[in-house]
Amino acid sequence: MAQREGNLEAPTRHPLDWKSAAFNDRDACLTEMERVFDICHGCRRCVSLCQSFPTLFDLVDATADGEVHGVKKEAYWDVIDQCYLCDLCYMTKCPYTPPHPWQLDFPHLMLRAKAIKFNAGLVGPGEKFLASTDVHGSFAGIPVVVQAVNAVNKTRLARSAMDSVLGVHPEAWMPELATRRLRWSADKSGSAATVVDGARTPGKVAIFATCYVNYNEPSIGHDLIKLLQHNAIPYVIVEKESCCGMPKLELGDLKAVERHKDDNIPVLVKYARQGYAILSAIPSCTLMFKQELPLMFPDEADVLAVQAAMFDPFEYLMARHKDGLLKTDFKRDLGKVSYHIPCHGRVQKIGKKTEEMFKLIGQTVKLTLNTVERCSGHAGTYGVKTATHLLAMKIGKPVFKAMAKDQPDVISSDCALAGHHIAQGMAQAGLPAKALQHPLSLVRTAYGLD
Repeated sequence: MAQREGNLEAPTRHPLDWKSAAFNDRDACLTEMERVFDICHGCRRCVSLCQSFPTLFDLVDATADGEVHGVKKEAYWDVIDQCYLCDLCYMTKCPYTPPHPWQLDFPHLMLRAKAIKFNAGLVGPGEKFLASTDVHGSFAGIPVVVQAVNAVNKTRLARSAMDSVLGVHPEAWMPELATRRLRWSADKSGSAATVVDGARTPGKVAIFATCYVNYNEPSIGHDLIKLLQHNAIPYVIVEKESCCGMPKLELGDLKAVERHKDDNIPVLVKYARQGYAILSAIPSCTLMFKQELPLMFPDEADVLAVQAAMFDPFEYLMARHKDGLLKTDFKRDLGKVSYHIPCHGRVQKIGKKTEEMFKLIGQTVKLTLNTVERCSGHAGTYGVKTATHLLAMKIGKPVFKAMAKDQPDVISSDCALAGHHIAQGMAQAGLPAKALQHPLSLVRTAYGLD
């Protein structure tokens, strides 16, 4: 029987056997990379995605006969270092993912290689620190310290030091620490309203604040709370939380991912089993609980229970709308909005829920929407590292231009980091953008909530 060319089925993922000897065998990993790279070389559909693919194809094209076998194995690490696990190749481009017999999973192969590299002690302290978001966020909310840190981090001397010590590019946008953490500034629970479950939605919410919202932009969390209160949805902020583990996953530090899982899952599963919808306002954090942890720990019932209860905020709100339980009393115009769908939102397989919300708002008040569905290039620490910041800006150029279409009043992205990266790229290119606001903030504005 002839080998069929490509998939007609949706891509499916296999569990990640990350503790096995075979997974951590460097030579076996390199052999598998040669097999996969040869398939990618013959296809090249993903050349417009991250820098991994142009790097690979340039290496192949530079060989004597233009084939993968001529590429030195040590050069493979140049390809690996350019992958930031956005998953777009797997979910949107590759015709050879499972259930195709070739079983090609490029992101998880890169993750395997990153884990081998990390376990070999080849990841430096600067990269490890950048991936420790809960550590450098621990200063947030300490008044004098916050002002001092934020002020110093803007100086040329400090940025030069961050470049040499941590490998942070001097021109890369860096988040400021919040003067008050979300946990310290928001009510831990709210609304005495009756719990009203829908066919698609639990009627009460547990908020997983995330490192970024808690330490850097608590206003995003406050906006989410305002939307829940306006729609009479009782909420609680989960009693405690650790980093979701995504920065450690991108680094290949899978044992640290397990430690964060061991901190979070026993807490979150209590809410899941009590019938709460668990909401996270950072797409990467939501994806961690929806996909990566279940693939790493497929036999843990608590992990699967949290997976089933985890929602993107707009996935929840639009499901609430379909249940006939979302208020649509929008009062304020939003004008021209350029909205960016981040990669880790796209690969959740939930559809364009934030866009659906904007279109719903546009039925009542003035809103002209421009949706951009392409990688911004930020990708967590990739966008700030000295080695990759300029590449991140290059990857984002088509997004910067697309977001400037029709001179928007505001730009927005579910990923706050991507939003700031886009704003920086647009400013550097002289493209018009009056303001940057998170989608939750725009919905709060549309409702007319103070």
